[in-house]
Amino acid sequence: MTALTLTFVNANVRSVHLPDGSHVGNLKRIGSTWKFKTIGYDATGDVVPGGGPLTDRHNTPCSAPDATELSAKLGLTAQQPQAL
Repeated sequence: MTALTLTFVNANVRSVHLPDGSHVGNLKRIGSTWKFKTIGYDATGDVVPGGGPLTDRHNTPCSAPDATELSAKLGLTAQQPQAL
């Protein structure tokens, strides 16, 4: 299970979302490298490029548009349900 989900936008872009559905950025193909571009929103709902809760991880590179790889590179892991 990954902490992030990716949604197809086009051949070169995937939107990146937290488990609660919050949009936190986009994964964009630039040349042959995929880079995570953070996005935040201000109090009025306007987009703040490079902002948001993962701003310190802006421009993190990935080899492919893969939620597992991106989650690991950002230090985010989904919690596995504990057995009762």
